[in-house]
Amino acid sequence: MTAPILRVADLTVEFTTGEDTVRAVSDVNLEVYPGRTLAVLGESGSGKSVTAQTVMGLLDTPPGRIVAGSVVFDGTDLLKAKEKVRRQVNGEGVAMVFQDALSALNPVYTVGHQIGELLRVRRGMSRAAARKRAIELMERVRIPAAARRVDDYPHQFSGGMRQRIMIALAVALNPRVLIADEPTTALDVTVQAQIMELLTDLQRENGMGLVLITHDLGVVAEVADDVAVMYAGRIVERGTVQELFASAAHPYTKGLLRSMPRPDREADELWAIPGAPPSLVRLPPGCAFQPRCDVAVELCSVQRPELTAVAAGRSSACHRREEVFHGRA
Repeated sequence: MTAPILRVADLTVEFTTGEDTVRAVSDVNLEVYPGRTLAVLGESGSGKSVTAQTVMGLLDTPPGRIVAGSVVFDGTDLLKAKEKVRRQVNGEGVAMVFQDALSALNPVYTVGHQIGELLRVRRGMSRAAARKRAIELMERVRIPAAARRVDDYPHQFSGGMRQRIMIALAVALNPRVLIADEPTTALDVTVQAQIMELLTDLQRENGMGLVLITHDLGVVAEVADDVAVMYAGRIVERGTVQELFASAAHPYTKGLLRSMPRPDREADELWAIPGAPPSLVRLPPGCAFQPRCDVAVELCSVQRPELTAVAAGRSSACHRREEVFHGRA
C-alpha cells in the first residue's frame, strides 16, 4: 500500500463550557490512502464530526482547544502550519462536504455565485469563466438543467440536490482528500444511494482518498475499504470492512452489527445496545463502554484498555479483545 495522503496522530480536542471541560476527541489516529475509502463509524456524540472539523482547521478557537496531536497532509503538519499554507490546503488538498447542506450554503446568494466565487478567488477566473465552470461542476454532480438552475437559490433545491451542490463546491478545486460528514442524513433511501454512487464515481475519477463519517452500517458495508469505530471520543476498533464485518473485535462493534435489521429475523426481533453513551464531562473510570457491555470483567471498570493489535491490520481497545475476536465472549 502507498503512503497515506493524510495522517491524524494522537489527536486530542477539548471544549471548555463554564466550569466543565469536555474531552470530545482523545488520542485519535487515522490514515487516509489514495483511492481508498475510510469510514469513521459510531453513534452521535462519539467524536466523528469534531475530528473532521479539526482536520479542516475549524476548531482552533475557543471554546475548542487542540490539546495534542498532529494532522499531517503531504508531509505538512496542518496544526502547526501558517495560516496561508492552511488556507491553500483547504479546498485544494482537503475538502469537506458538511452534514447540513441548507445551513452550509449561503441563503442569499445563488448556487452559481457561490461556486463561482470559490473559483474566482482560488483560481483567478473571470466571472464568465467561473460561471461556465460552475455549470460544468453542477452537470458533473448530475444536477438536471444545470445551465438554467445555476441562478437558483439553495432553498429552491431539494435536499438531495443541495447535497449535490455541496459536493460540487467540495470537488471544485480537485482535492486529494474529501471528507463527507453524514452526506446522506435525512435523505430517502433512493437519494442516499445516488449520493453515495456519485461520491464513489468522483473518487474513481480523481483517485482521491475519501473519509466517510457515518452511523449507517449499510453504507459502510457497501462503499468502505477501511473502518475506524469511535466511541466516547476514542477509536475502539480498526480494520478493513470485510474483516470487521466478518468478526468484530470489540463488544461495541459487535453490538452495532447485531443491531442491524436482517431479512432472516422478524421485525420485532431488532436488538439494541442497552443503556446510552456516557457523558463526556464525566466519563466512567476504566473502559467508557463498560456500563453497557455484556462481557465486561472487573478490570474493565478500573483500567482503560488501549488500542492494541489483535491480528494483522486489526486492532481493538478491549481487555477481552482476543476472546471477542475469536467468538469466545
